[in-house]
Amino acid sequence: MTASDTAEDTPEKQSLLRRAVAAAAIGNCTEWYDFGVYAYVATYVGAAFFPGNDPTLEALSAFGVFALSFLLRPLGSLFFGPLGDRIGRQRVLAVTILLMSGSTFAIGLLPGFSEIGYAAPALLLLCRMLQGFSTGGEYGGAATYIAEYAPNKRRGFYGSWLEFGTLVGFGLGALVPTALILSLSDPAMHSWGWRVPFLIAGPLGGVGLYLRKKLEDTPAFKHLEQSHNIAKSPLKAMLVGHWRTLLILMGIVVIINVGNYTLLTFMPTYLKQTLGITDAGALIPLIAVIIMMLALITFVGRLSDRVGRKPVFLSACICFIVLPIPAFMLIAQANWATTLLGLMLLGLCHVQLIGPLAATLPAMFPTVVRYAAFSIGYNIATSAIGGTTPLINEAMIEVTGNDFFPAYYLMAAAALGIIPVLLMKETAGKPLDEGYAAPGTTATSATS
Repeated sequence: MTASDTAEDTPEKQSLLRRAVAAAAIGNCTEWYDFGVYAYVATYVGAAFFPGNDPTLEALSAFGVFALSFLLRPLGSLFFGPLGDRIGRQRVLAVTILLMSGSTFAIGLLPGFSEIGYAAPALLLLCRMLQGFSTGGEYGGAATYIAEYAPNKRRGFYGSWLEFGTLVGFGLGALVPTALILSLSDPAMHSWGWRVPFLIAGPLGGVGLYLRKKLEDTPAFKHLEQSHNIAKSPLKAMLVGHWRTLLILMGIVVIINVGNYTLLTFMPTYLKQTLGITDAGALIPLIAVIIMMLALITFVGRLSDRVGRKPVFLSACICFIVLPIPAFMLIAQANWATTLLGLMLLGLCHVQLIGPLAATLPAMFPTVVRYAAFSIGYNIATSAIGGTTPLINEAMIEVTGNDFFPAYYLMAAAALGIIPVLLMKETAGKPLDEGYAAPGTTATSATS
């Protein structure tokens, strides 16, 4: 069964498709809510768990924990990805959202360094690693889930809603801390205010778990079960039959993650600490850019259905080569209008990458290894490049004294990203398993 079998030809199928998209997107929303919160309260987290007299060192310590947690993402993908190809997407996604939201909630309850000493940063790292482990199976599964439900000719549009969930999550993760920072005194934020956004992850994850428990597995996976084509070892099948495609995927993910973690995670700290912009002057323009990207992202997804995924990705890479220097020159003026304009230039680059993302990468692999291949490739690249991006940017600015280093990093990643984009196959409008020997398999990997 291909995704076309779930085309929107009846009200019941339309309703099922909408519920599947919502259930997948809310997990991504929860994941990026955590990233947004951590980015916006990183200075408070650093002060609570790594106290000292140097705000830059505290921020570096907080981002160091952020980067270390990404070491668990490949392990999570190695565990959850093959499991999702063996027992189904829905069951695994129910577990990942529970672990992910639970570990974020726990951070809000942790005692600080002044209360339990070095046990405090150790517990923070433990929670972040659990979050990283569960995230290793979250995004790949959610993207796979939507891709296997969506009609072939509208996969870009429906897949873009997963990234819509990303932006909503990050927007909430920015809005809640911003509201607290602007309404509470600085001592109150350092004392207890920074904990509130983390605690909100509990009920948010509960809603996601409820939605996911109500859904069945995807038609593609159920067909795989019925035809007895489930791989005994999806990991082996992936490595034997699809390693070249896996490398292409990882190359594409590099530019996506440098863009993600520069714009959505590192930028709040950059604006406040490096440029000395006030809380309101830094946070409000970022929220405005997120709103702009929310308005554009489904149109970008729909555009990729019409013109193809490769042209949209190539446009994004070219924009990220040309626009970062002008964008950072505007941001460096450190006034509200130019900061907003510079951030919008970066947002226009980035929305072209994430709009077709969830429709493109899962479609590169057959159903039999899709969850494992996408999760493992995505998370290895994310751990190596994405999680370290804020730390590298912060450290290199400190070492070189060059405030434009993040722009050069974006440009280098985009230049390298053009190569795998050119090498990838165009998948727009095509059945998920087109070109394979049997539905959901290759001739050599169906029973590997």
